[in-house]
Amino acid sequence: MKILAIETSCDETSAAVVKDGAEVLSNIVASQVEFHKKYGGIVPEIASRKHIEVINPIIQDALDQAKTKLKDIDAVAVTYGPGLVGSLLVGICAAKAIAYSQNIPLIGVNHLEAHIYSNFIKTPQSTSPLVPQFPFICLIVSGGHTMIVLVKDHGKFQVLGRTRDDAAGEAFDKVARFLKLGYPGGPIIDKLAREGDPKAIRFTRPMLGQGYDFSFSGIKTAVVNYVSKQKADSGKQTADVGASFQQAVVDVLVEKTVRAAQDFNCATIALAGGVSANSLLRKDLEQKAKKEKMKVLIPPVWLCTDNAAMVACAGYHHLQQGRISDLCLRAVASLRLV
Repeated sequence: MKILAIETSCDETSAAVVKDGAEVLSNIVASQVEFHKKYGGIVPEIASRKHIEVINPIIQDALDQAKTKLKDIDAVAVTYGPGLVGSLLVGICAAKAIAYSQNIPLIGVNHLEAHIYSNFIKTPQSTSPLVPQFPFICLIVSGGHTMIVLVKDHGKFQVLGRTRDDAAGEAFDKVARFLKLGYPGGPIIDKLAREGDPKAIRFTRPMLGQGYDFSFSGIKTAVVNYVSKQKADSGKQTADVGASFQQAVVDVLVEKTVRAAQDFNCATIALAGGVSANSLLRKDLEQKAKKEKMKVLIPPVWLCTDNAAMVACAGYHHLQQGRISDLCLRAVASLRLV
């Protein structure tokens, strides 16, 4: 079974063809980073216009790379939320047109659910050949979302904790902007931190021992206050600030995730979302979980950021359970996982 998937929830335009929910035949991603970089963040109007410009060529590229034609596609899956409503609409309209013209099922997919399913995709680059066994804990950590999810079965989720203010990726972007490092902040700070001392500054770890919810605005404020007082403007000082900030965020993410796995008797932890590409998070989570004799699933970096392959994988399991949408599918900017 071949599923064509479309992802346009934010600033990446992506289309993919995936066979039987696991084998990626193609996964094309067009990034808009260069267009938003000068603004220090994503401009929704620009994002939606760029999606309109490239959506058709991206879909055709995905079909060509998969050596597949539309008539050979069994269903089309598309992200319908959460995300930027203008961006979502572009992908949804394209998916509806394909589903209607080819008389094939349309499958609306939650973007957060799709990130979880990035761990079900088989790739030679995967850090682990494991297939998730239910139940397991998934840490979804990105620019717009940070949450710990108990995955009980296909389509059955329980959100154990989420951020009460800034998402982890949002905090990375804001700190990078304050330090005048550029955009996007996550990869920049990850690289910079390798030159700094993560123990140089002891930044706060908000809510570390309090439930499973997160709060990252306090860490961001602590960085701003420290730099303002110390006037940390040299390269070495900035590297220490970046490394110490990153360590504080990762410590909270890892501690709460592993504790959730222990509390709910889960032997497996999965990582998902754009910030899961962070090298320190990947390393520390694996080390902490190993000490607790838990397995960790981490997608390859290209499956961490927004992409259509994960949407196709989630769509496949929707279809297997008979959960399909109709042509009245709407964009839901604030769609929740449960």
